[in-house]
Amino acid sequence: MRPAITVMAAVVTLLLNTTPALAYPPPGQVAGDTVVHDPTMIRTPFGYVLYSTHGHLEARTSADGVTFTRAGDAFDTPPAWWSTYSAENGPWAPDISHERGKYLMYYAVSSFGSNHSAIGLATSRTGRPGSWTDRGIVYATELGMDHNAIDPNLLVDREGRWWLSFGSYWTGVRMIRLDPRTGLRHEKDRTLYHLATRPDAPYAVEAPDIVERGGYYYLFASYDRCCAGLDSTYKIKVGRSTSPTGPYTGRDGQPMMTGGGTLLLETHGRFVGPGGQSVMRDRGRDVLVYHYYDGDDGGTPKLGLNRLAWDADGWPHVS
Repeated sequence: MRPAITVMAAVVTLLLNTTPALAYPPPGQVAGDTVVHDPTMIRTPFGYVLYSTHGHLEARTSADGVTFTRAGDAFDTPPAWWSTYSAENGPWAPDISHERGKYLMYYAVSSFGSNHSAIGLATSRTGRPGSWTDRGIVYATELGMDHNAIDPNLLVDREGRWWLSFGSYWTGVRMIRLDPRTGLRHEKDRTLYHLATRPDAPYAVEAPDIVERGGYYYLFASYDRCCAGLDSTYKIKVGRSTSPTGPYTGRDGQPMMTGGGTLLLETHGRFVGPGGQSVMRDRGRDVLVYHYYDGDDGGTPKLGLNRLAWDADGWPHVS
C-alpha cells in the first residue's frame, strides 16, 4: 500500500488537470483477442459484446468483460450500398446502444482521407454477431463539403430526443437530430449543429461520444493524429454543456469550438495514442472503452478499458 500522502498528491494532480504522463493509470486487465480499433461495447443478457473497425464490423464476446473471444462480424454479407463509399467495403467506428427494446448500431463507410462518406444504421433484437439488419443510410457527405460523415454516436437526451453526433477533421464534430421511430434523420428538424473544431488545420477533432450526467452533457472527443502506430498523437479531451447541441466548454471555460476541452487521457509509457473512445454505462459505473498502440508490441492497436471516476465538481478522470 502506498503512503497516504503519495496517494493524496496523485489525486490533487488529477484534479488540477496537469497530470504528467506517468500519473495516468494503465488500462484495466483484458485478455484473449484484444487487437481492436475504434471499439464500442455493451452488456447484454448473454454477456458483453464488443464491435470494432475492420471486417464487416468485427465482433468479440466476453462473459466477464475481461477475456474476449473473436466471434465473427456484425454482418455476414455487406449491404450493397457500402461499395458506393468504400471499394474495400470497410465499415468504421461502430456505436452500439440499446433503446426501445432493440439494439442499434450506427457506423461509417468511407476511405481514409476522404469525406465521400456515409453513416449507416443496423438493428438487432439480440445484439449478437450476424444478427444485424441493415436500415440504410442515415447521413452522407460528399467531396467538397466542409464536414465528414464518420465516427457516429447516438445520444438520447433527458427529454427523450434522439441526436447523432459525428465527424472528423473537415471542421470537426457535427450533430443532427434523429427520429426515434426510425433511428433515421428527423424529417422536420434538418439543422446541422456544430459542436467542436480547432483553429488550426487540419482541424483534428473526431470520434465524438456524448453522455448525460448530473444536468450536463459531456462530449468526449479524440484529438490529433490517429492510425499511425507508434507515431500516433491521439489523445482524448472532454467538454460539457447544459444542452446536447452545445456550446461545449472545457474545465477552464474555453469553448470546444475554438480548440478547447479538458485533457482526459494521452500517451503514457507504452500506451501510445489512446482514442477512438466510447463510454459504456455498466451496472452503475462508467467505463471508457478505447484503443491505444502498444509500444512494447510494435505499435499494435489494442483494447483499453478504464473506469471513469467523477470529481465533486462533475468532471471525469480515468481511474
